[in-house]
Amino acid sequence: MKKPPLLIAAILISTRLLSQTAAVPLSLDDCLRIANESHPMLAAAAAGVTAADEAVGEARVPFWPQVDLSTGYHRWQKHAFLPSGLSIPGRTIPDIIGPLNDWTGGLYSQMMLFDFGERRAGLDAARARWKGAQADADATRSDIRLSVQSAFYSLAAAQDLFAVTERNLQRTESHLAIAQARHDAGAVPMADVLRVQAEVASAQLQLIGARSRVRTSTGQLNTTMGRPAETPLVLESPAAGAAPTAVIDMDAAVRLAIANRPELRAEQQRVEAARSGVDGARAARAPKLRADGSYGVNDTAFLPETKEWQVGLSIDLPVFDAGSRAHRLAGSKADLAREQAVYENRVLQVRQEVWAAASELDRARDSIAANETNVRASDESLRVVRERYQSGSALITDLLDTQTALAGAEASLAEARWSFLTARAAFDRAVGGQQK
Repeated sequence: MKKPPLLIAAILISTRLLSQTAAVPLSLDDCLRIANESHPMLAAAAAGVTAADEAVGEARVPFWPQVDLSTGYHRWQKHAFLPSGLSIPGRTIPDIIGPLNDWTGGLYSQMMLFDFGERRAGLDAARARWKGAQADADATRSDIRLSVQSAFYSLAAAQDLFAVTERNLQRTESHLAIAQARHDAGAVPMADVLRVQAEVASAQLQLIGARSRVRTSTGQLNTTMGRPAETPLVLESPAAGAAPTAVIDMDAAVRLAIANRPELRAEQQRVEAARSGVDGARAARAPKLRADGSYGVNDTAFLPETKEWQVGLSIDLPVFDAGSRAHRLAGSKADLAREQAVYENRVLQVRQEVWAAASELDRARDSIAANETNVRASDESLRVVRERYQSGSALITDLLDTQTALAGAEASLAEARWSFLTARAAFDRAVGGQQK
């Protein structure tokens, strides 16, 4: 049996309401915890740290002896090139050896004893890259934390703006009732009623836009937490609170940022890795002392019995390599110079970020007080103009203009309060205080 369209619509609406009701209200701490548990970029950063740690283990390998087990079988035949005139009385010397079976098996070991620090330089470089990967993971964690905070405050601001548009619609509808009553009494023309009706329609459109902003901000917060945008989400009645009036010490903030920013720590470790690369390139031009040994069996039978072994030392001294080591050293020095320049440039960027964040924080703090004064003045002005309109001393345009000013002041105040929290979170991030 086919369900009627109204029943289908009712089922869809009830399902949506149930899904929204089932959503547990989330505080900012809850959102941060969800992001730490489920954001894919944090998983990628952790994998990068693991890969760097494995590279450190690989760099330790050359400090240990290498042992190989080999076994094999070959059947071979060779031509023997004998000196002319060589002979054995009564015998013909064959010039073909084989075909023969060659069964082998044994162990071979080799170990670097001394290399003027090349292995150590490689290990130091790997350790520096591992520390750099950890710092990069801290930076990713801080970025995600700031993104979640900003999205959370943006959603809270959108909800406050939705409440402002609702109050504005209610005021506009009450003004429509006043204008209609005065028109019915013959005190004002029909134009006043039509003008307020247009304002009611405009307020309804603003409410639709505010509702859309809430939905968009909800999807953005879900995305920053590493969840699908359509996941039901309800905030736990956040409060903007009051803004402190403390003055920012810029010198102290910059010093704190240079000491704590994970991006700078990562760049420092890249500089250390490049410096170790220079040390390794220098050591590659020096002699190397190796020890090697082998033990095994070799015979023409399937189970060989002839034992073979050897132990010894060898020294490798580079004589001519067509400039390969010199190019490696020059390239390593260039890499070091580049990383040092990148670090210095990153320090300048961090200083600028701290300066910009502090300036935005001061602006957001100051704008709250100004907007609060504007709201109080606009509210009182609307009360006076409404009374004057009711008594016939003011025009409908005066009433609607004053109402629009109040709605704008309330919206600006809501934005300012949450913008201050966003600016404070950005400042904390700029000085390196959001790594947990």
